[in-house]
Amino acid sequence: MKKFNSICIIDDDPITVFGMRKLLDSIIICNTLNTFVNGKLAIDCIKKTIEDNQEIPEVIFLDINMPIMDGWQFLEEFISLPIEHKVRINIITSSIDSKDEKNWKLFQTKTHHTITYNNKPIRKQEIDEMTKIA
Repeated sequence: MKKFNSICIIDDDPITVFGMRKLLDSIIICNTLNTFVNGKLAIDCIKKTIEDNQEIPEVIFLDINMPIMDGWQFLEEFISLPIEHKVRINIITSSIDSKDEKNWKLFQTKTHHTITYNNKPIRKQEIDEMTKIA
């Protein structure tokens, strides 16, 4: 089993979060698995983690469409943070809007972090790829 210090799920759908947690629990060991219902709560927590000199998540699962701060707004703030090492950010979405794929490709060019684009539902065999270190 893969071992992680910290993983973060940012999604406002409790069923998706429940399913992701179950899938992750079946194939990895993680010291901290945080969940947030919007990007604002997540980015505030990550900023605080950086201020406290703690380790930020190694892997992030990010929904696009959420209230308060959506996934794109979260990414905009996240990539501006002073994080030197790569973080794997897995966009997980049910969107069929071609603009979302274009945004994903644009964000890939704006950061050193690894950003993938994945359609819901996520399956167990996909989690292995999505939890590779960036």
